[in-house]
Amino acid sequence: MTPAIATRVARLPRAVLLPLLGAGLLTAGGCAALGLNRPASAPHPLPTVDRPAATPRTSPRPDGSTLSDEQAQAALITEGDLGAPWTSTRGAATWRDGLLKATTSAGECQRLLDALYSDELLGAPARAAIGLDDADTDAQLRYQIGTRRPSDVNAVLAWLQTMPARCARFTATTELGAVEDVRVIDAPLPEVGDARQGLRVSVAGTTPDGEESLLTLDLATVRVGKDSFALTNGGLGDVPNDATQAAVQIGALRLADIRARGRAQV
Repeated sequence: MTPAIATRVARLPRAVLLPLLGAGLLTAGGCAALGLNRPASAPHPLPTVDRPAATPRTSPRPDGSTLSDEQAQAALITEGDLGAPWTSTRGAATWRDGLLKATTSAGECQRLLDALYSDELLGAPARAAIGLDDADTDAQLRYQIGTRRPSDVNAVLAWLQTMPARCARFTATTELGAVEDVRVIDAPLPEVGDARQGLRVSVAGTTPDGEESLLTLDLATVRVGKDSFALTNGGLGDVPNDATQAAVQIGALRLADIRARGRAQV
C-alpha cells in the first residue's frame, strides 16, 4: 500500500474499515500497517466473499452440438430467404425414385448414389430439415441440420472431395433396367463456415418410353463449429446454381448467429 493510499485509508472511521476488511477489500496486513487491530471481542475470523468457480459449458448431446431442438429448427432456411418462385415442398420429386434409385459397380460411387437417394449426405437422419420447390422449373431443394460429430463431418467432407476424381464418370442402372451416364464435378461454394464441400452431379438416361432425361443435382455440406448442414438442389434440365449459393451463404450465417446467441445466454 502506497503512503498516499495509506493516508487516505487511515482517515476512514473504524466502522467503515472493518466491513471493508470483512469483504476482503482490505487486507489484515494493510490494517496493521495503519495501526489497526481486529476487535478483541470477535470470536471468529471475519467472513470473506467467495467467488463461484466458472462452470464449463458441456453439451447434453452426443454429437457435441450446443443447440437446442428449437434452435436447430430456427437455423433452417425458409422459402422467404430464397424468394419467389420457391415455395414449401409438395412432396418428393418423381425423379428421385426414377433416376437416383440405381446401382453401379463403380465402388465408392454407389455410396454417393445411396446418399443422394436417401438425402443423408451426413450419414444420419437429419435433426431438422425443410424442403422447398421451385414452381417454375420443378427443381427441389432440401436443407437439413446434421447430427454428426465434427470429426465425422470432416470425414464426410474429405470423402466428398475425392468424388470428382474417383467418380468423375460412371454408369449406373435403374430398377427398370435403364442405363445412366453419371458425371461428378467439383462445385465451388461461398467461403463460409469452418469447412465445406460442394459437388454437381448430372445423370443422363433414357426413360422406359424412350425419352431422354437429364437430372442436374447440386449438393453442399458445410460445418460451422460443432454443427453442420447439408443441402441438395436438383431438377430435370440445367438447374441454376444461384439458389444453391444463396442457401449455403444464408444457412451458414444463420447457423453461426444461432450458435452465438446460444452462447450469450449461458
